Amino acid sequence: MIESSSQEGVESGRQHLILGGCGFIGMAVARQLVGMGADVVLADRVAPAGQLPARMRFVPFELATADWNALIGEMDVVHHYAWSTIPATANADPAADLAENVGATVKLLEALRRLGPAAPRLVFASSGGTVYGKLQHVPVQEDHPLQPITAYGVGKASAELYISQYRANYGLDCRIARLSNPFGAGQNVAKGQGAVTVFLQRAIDASLIEIWGNGEVVRDYIHISDTAAGLVAVARATLDDKPFVFNIGSGHGVSLNGVVHELERQLDRPVAVKRSDGRVFDIPVSILDVGLASKVLGWRPRLSFAEGLSQTLQQVAPRSDHAEKP
Repeated sequence: MIESSSQEGVESGRQHLILGGCGFIGMAVARQLVGMGADVVLADRVAPAGQLPARMRFVPFELATADWNALIGEMDVVHHYAWSTIPATANADPAADLAENVGATVKLLEALRRLGPAAPRLVFASSGGTVYGKLQHVPVQEDHPLQPITAYGVGKASAELYISQYRANYGLDCRIARLSNPFGAGQNVAKGQGAVTVFLQRAIDASLIEIWGNGEVVRDYIHISDTAAGLVAVARATLDDKPFVFNIGSGHGVSLNGVVHELERQLDRPVAVKRSDGRVFDIPVSILDVGLASKVLGWRPRLSFAEGLSQTLQQVAPRSDHAEKP
């Protein structure tokens, strides 16, 4: 993992624009970049609470109506983390997902194309948990076919294909990071994303944790600090003719039942679980192979699932609320 303290100054003078910069992932990446000496512009719908640290500034931003020329002109790197839907809302209205997200991404690519050789580097956050669909082999590598079974996955895969086309046809320096399931303190549980963080908050509040199906659905959960370090590594690497699509995950799977069991172990008490019927769009297992990112980027996740969960608990719950584990 890239540690900001040991990388201080390596991004000095470089300008990074983060679309969706005030979100969970965007802010984590911004903090790491600022710790490395970069100047960061956070583009988002809602301004962050409180005063921003030095080297960060905020600009209002709407993905569908963005003035791309004004936003990207002086930037060295554009991080595209903005997406107006989550899986549930994309499935409910695929046409809006296509227009708002994929359409806006193509407009961004057009703006980059018009800049020619002066265009900034683009890093796109895709969804490693949805673009592959039902896995033919586990863990999944980047050369697996894109066979999404949800509208959200189709939207992300479509954006990837456009990005790849613009890279091939116009020489744009575009990179794609297929993220697994990040979790950690600061994630917005109200959106319904982030099973680990949602489960953790409900366990702390002594409210019901809802599990669809038998709880044996397996996902790749990664702590937000490792996700951010992976994205920074994607943004900073010199790739030339090397691969430009990378899985960013833990490389290990945990079932929903396993998440509950680890919560109970660390809280040192049982948690309440409500079980509902399974959902057709929940693929049985999704685990990302991160060997390519390790080989090309020199990045690997630092925290195990248990360590990441422990760190999150210490940040979001009083020490008296959970047992201290060695």
